[in-house]
Amino acid sequence: MVEHAFGPYMKQLREQQGFSINQLAEAAGISNSQISRIENGVRGVPKPATIRKIADALHVPYTDMMKQAGYIETANTASHQDVPEWATYKDRRDFKRMLEDEDDLMFDGIPLDEEDKKRIKDVLTGLFWEAKQMNKRKKPGEPDPRS
Repeated sequence: MVEHAFGPYMKQLREQQGFSINQLAEAAGISNSQISRIENGVRGVPKPATIRKIADALHVPYTDMMKQAGYIETANTASHQDVPEWATYKDRRDFKRMLEDEDDLMFDGIPLDEEDKKRIKDVLTGLFWEAKQMNKRKKPGEPDPRS
């Protein structure tokens, strides 16, 4: 992850928006000490759910902040060759897009509203990119660190 660059990036965004640390903390629903620790590099890169709160409070694209945090690779380095050629449309269906669609979705027979979909997407995004990072750290021949 790009830990050394995330704090200054977030501070620059906050200052461009004219927010004080306290104002951003209140708008994002997180503590001002956490904002300060992130900006100063003491805390490192926050979890995706925290990044979502900060991005929403600063009115900046969540994906931009996730890229800066190192959770999402840029388009020119990302590999889309993980999907085999034989994969059908259903195999290729992007779950993230399904959550973003206007179609009704249910979980255990209960319809999901937009807030539910957003929460699910945030959790899945975090889990997905954490798993990708763990796979990058694994050396060939080593056991999976998640087992």
